[in-house]
Amino acid sequence: MLGLVDGNNFYASCERVFDASLRGQPVVVLSNNDGCAIARSSECKALGVKMGQPIHEVPTHIRRQLKVRSANFALYGDLSGRVVSVLRDLFPAVEVYSIDESFVSFDGIPADQRERVAGQARERIMKWTGIPCCVGIGSTKTLAKLGNKRAKTTDSGVEEITGDHQLQDFAVGDVWGVGRKWAAKLGAEGILTALDLANTSPDALRARYGVVLARTQLELQGVACGQLEESEPDRKQIVVSRSFGREVVELDDVAQAVATFAIRASEKLRARSLSAGGVWVWLDTNPFKSGAKQYHPSRAMQLITPSADTREVLAMAQALVRSMYRKGYAYKKAGVGLLDLSPCGTQQSDLFASVDPRSTKLMAVLDQTNRRFGRGSMGFASAHRPKPGQWAMRQEHLSPSYTTKWDQLLKVR
Repeated sequence: MLGLVDGNNFYASCERVFDASLRGQPVVVLSNNDGCAIARSSECKALGVKMGQPIHEVPTHIRRQLKVRSANFALYGDLSGRVVSVLRDLFPAVEVYSIDESFVSFDGIPADQRERVAGQARERIMKWTGIPCCVGIGSTKTLAKLGNKRAKTTDSGVEEITGDHQLQDFAVGDVWGVGRKWAAKLGAEGILTALDLANTSPDALRARYGVVLARTQLELQGVACGQLEESEPDRKQIVVSRSFGREVVELDDVAQAVATFAIRASEKLRARSLSAGGVWVWLDTNPFKSGAKQYHPSRAMQLITPSADTREVLAMAQALVRSMYRKGYAYKKAGVGLLDLSPCGTQQSDLFASVDPRSTKLMAVLDQTNRRFGRGSMGFASAHRPKPGQWAMRQEHLSPSYTTKWDQLLKVR
């Protein structure tokens, strides 16, 4: 049996952990550049704020009631890690599915003890991290997802899906993997509930919708089509991109943004013990700005030998951005991708290209310093200037980094 542990309104709940004034208030967390709602407390949902709704489209009389926060992903990621550490103490296997969701295994836990252990997990997470959670239990991931959806409506916060009679209570659109378009198409064919989907002819379903929905049907029938993945599978590429806080036109500003993204991508690369064989850079003007000249260049180059050295990635990224940059355009977004990833130490060397033997040690010192004293404590001049560039994101409602920066720790007087 599997369980899905999901943090309720996770980002909003994280904001409330360290700011008691937000509890019981309508909290909305905004996306990059304070654009759209990406998390809402129950009170915020009750006011009619929709997921993904641009904040400027929220009626003024409602917006005045909201407690607005800019996305603080450093805080959310740290609290997510704390939740996962609690789960690893209680369950034999844990798959981190997303920042706010984890699948857990109930192997070895008697059937009559599953709900008790799930309740214990909820209580411990709440006590140790302050994050409210719900737990869905089922024989497959899809059933556990449905159980979690029902658990959010119960007082216990735990729900186990044990039979077909429960599937009748879920609309087909509630099933994991069935999007709005498929739900509408299935509904037109008379498949209105999760039970209807489970009982549909498998051959007809596969012929009309393909193997993905056919696997979903098997999972609704209790046939697991995927096991827990306790370790993250190897990535094929790493991408870091951001929309700018405002449009930028100068090469120096665009280059500084790309340098920052290249440095961050290299950090992620080394954290996974990988090396990159190529670097990809792209720029974008604002496609939603009517009348503006459009330009969307994208270029990639191979490194001579695979590398995890920020200096090499940075040099190539800067060369690419300078080759693509054109005057007269207002850039709104940029990104850096690292391609052809492979485990460190297993790459094919080049006969004529020497590898700097100090590279690994230098990068290790760089990463250790930034982990100990905070990201950016040691870096590269191309990404640092006395004043932040115009490309920096708007985060006018950013909460402190309560758990990741010494100078922003809460002080108890």
